[in-house]
Amino acid sequence: AGRREAPARKVAGSSEKGFDHELASNIFDLMEKFAGYGFNKSHSAAYALVAYQTAWLKNHYPAQFMAATISSDMDKTDKVVTFIDECRAMGVALLPPDVNGGLFKFSVNPDDQIIYGLGAIKGLGEGPVENIIAVRESGGPFTDLFNFCSRVDIRKVNKRALEALIRSGALDTIGPPGEIGYSRAVMLAALEEAVKLADQKERNASAGMTDLFGDSIIDSAPEFNYDSYRGAKPLTAKQRLNGEKETLGLFLTGHPIDEYESELAKMVPRRIAELRPSKERGVVAGMIVAMRTMKNKRGETFAFVTLDDKSGRIELSIFAEKYQAYRDILLKDALLVVDGSIQEDDYSGGLKVVVESIQSIVDARAAKLSHLAVAVGAQRAWAEPVAELLEPYRAGNCAVYIDYSAAVGRAQLLLGSDWRVRPSDELLQSLRDEFGRDAVQLHYR
Repeated sequence: AGRREAPARKVAGSSEKGFDHELASNIFDLMEKFAGYGFNKSHSAAYALVAYQTAWLKNHYPAQFMAATISSDMDKTDKVVTFIDECRAMGVALLPPDVNGGLFKFSVNPDDQIIYGLGAIKGLGEGPVENIIAVRESGGPFTDLFNFCSRVDIRKVNKRALEALIRSGALDTIGPPGEIGYSRAVMLAALEEAVKLADQKERNASAGMTDLFGDSIIDSAPEFNYDSYRGAKPLTAKQRLNGEKETLGLFLTGHPIDEYESELAKMVPRRIAELRPSKERGVVAGMIVAMRTMKNKRGETFAFVTLDDKSGRIELSIFAEKYQAYRDILLKDALLVVDGSIQEDDYSGGLKVVVESIQSIVDARAAKLSHLAVAVGAQRAWAEPVAELLEPYRAGNCAVYIDYSAAVGRAQLLLGSDWRVRPSDELLQSLRDEFGRDAVQLHYR
């Protein structure tokens, strides 16, 4: 009764003020019902406005919008990776961090390209970044590693921070000309000398010592440049990308699978983006980018693994028996070749693979290879270097041929069965370093 008295008094008050009795009663009933659950309704207009503004900005200013979005969570690597995937899907270019053009947060250059934020480099911190930007703004762009080290505060931007800057790509624009892996290798080789000279400059400044003409020791000595370090061995694609992963939390200038594309084309008929559901089993290859494990009612562990081959991603369903068999190779960033049933995933709306068997890239390579061939010439001694490089990888199942060429002719030499090898990435890389990348050829069945 008390509850009904209140509406009557409210309606009566409305009538006294000239409002229609039935209208007032309907409004009060609506308010009473709304009070039961009204939070979302009260915010719906505000949410709609924010959603409209967000969509408008993302459509008309995609680079600026994504730069601001990434910057808002730049200390959370997982979110940065997700946002960068979105940039790629939108066609927005993302450049590596740059000491001559970047800021602490993600920024946009005049060409509407996003420059990676210096503050998102692991092992750097706010103090060093502020010093780098302040020095750049007061003295102009940096010209090379030696110039950079001589101008920044080497106590803030220490050797560890400098190495992070090089590996992340932040010094690419002031490195020596050439391929990225070579440029970074030269700077890493020159780093110790550059730091030593910067330390000497700091000590001289503290003691009040300067060059005869008032210049710093580095500015007055043009011999301090990259020339002495141009013999540095270029970083491999894997080394370069791992450096980016360690400092940025992601692969920025490429994908680890790039190095294996020509091989995988011989092992796997389709990329992930080209897969279709099939009643027959299929083969898919990619790198593990995420994995979660769970336990079934019997307490057995099973797993869901996300595989990425740069063209797309797909989830692997690995049941308990298979998980136990392959758990040792289910590691983050591992490159796998998977055989299984490709099905529609009712949960995600995409595709999934119910796993039957899994191989590491090395095992898959060994199973498919006919032989490994190394091209050598008469210009140099080759037998001893070949033997030394093959020795740690013997007792495999891959035959090795030597493609020998001389002025008088060519011959293909098959090494004995006790020189069959396991064709690991390390072996292939060491052979390429010794004889040249094109000298090492993989021949598949």
